[in-house]
Amino acid sequence: MTAPNITRAAFLSGAAALAFAGGRSAQAQGRPLRIVLPYAPGGVVDTLGRVLAQGMTDAMGVPVVADNRPGAGGMIGSDHVAKATPDGTTALVMDPAIIINPSLQASVPYDVFRDLKPVSIFSSSPLVCVVSPTLPVTTLMELVEYGRAHRGELSYASAGVGTTPHLAGEMLNQRTGIEATHIPYRGIATSFADIMSGKVHFAFSSIAGARGLVLDGRMRGLATTGAARPPALPDLPTAVEAGLPNFVIDLWLGVFVPSATPDATIATMHRAIQAALAKPETAAAFLRAGAQVRHTSPAEAAEILRTEHAMWRELITTAKITLG
Repeated sequence: MTAPNITRAAFLSGAAALAFAGGRSAQAQGRPLRIVLPYAPGGVVDTLGRVLAQGMTDAMGVPVVADNRPGAGGMIGSDHVAKATPDGTTALVMDPAIIINPSLQASVPYDVFRDLKPVSIFSSSPLVCVVSPTLPVTTLMELVEYGRAHRGELSYASAGVGTTPHLAGEMLNQRTGIEATHIPYRGIATSFADIMSGKVHFAFSSIAGARGLVLDGRMRGLATTGAARPPALPDLPTAVEAGLPNFVIDLWLGVFVPSATPDATIATMHRAIQAALAKPETAAAFLRAGAQVRHTSPAEAAEILRTEHAMWRELITTAKITLG
């Protein structure tokens, strides 16, 4: 090899090394990963987000820390991550509100499909349909039949306008024609006393919130809304099993990063999530919160987002649901 060729080869080798170093993830450089939790401490996003962060730390080889940034139905924290530097130091844990908010809110400061990219959906938590023990129904289809016979007389509670429990009730209205009246509360648990007394007739609740009251008979569980029966309430049928085709609602949680994050960085994060979810202590913590471990590829998560975004947009538009 001639001297000029040696010089050129050395130059190219050095340039490639510099390019690799410049493109390395922040984790490869030993910088921590900050997972933004866009709700106040204490809820399921905060609880499971912290469990995931703890489980990812060993696999990432750097600290993975939780950072609560609550406000505006999760939009403040989501916007922060959407606009963050795409270097692998910032990620978001978010629930289905990330694809519901664009149809519900007059203005969202980011585009979930343009500005964010999913890494994985990592947990699954169906709702449970509960009714007042004063109501003469014991199955989901008996509730539907009662509602049709008493059209417009039933009422259902939710955790607030635009929340998944509210939209689940509206989906039941649209699919069955029962025309139940929506009664929003400041959190679904605050409605339980009224459901038990019969002041409100039914609700779709998180399993974690309602399970104890269902098991001791103070509220009657009719069905869950997942694709399969959850371990926390295995004796209840799914809504599909109970007779409502395609009635599947999952309070999943997912990890998101800024959309320009390199694929290699996303792959590293994805492997760390998979390792965290494989730990028995992670699964046990999820079950205590009424959730199950769920793991998807980035592509699978993106398809779920597109499908559910279209579903919720159609429902919200048809029902004319607004926050005003």
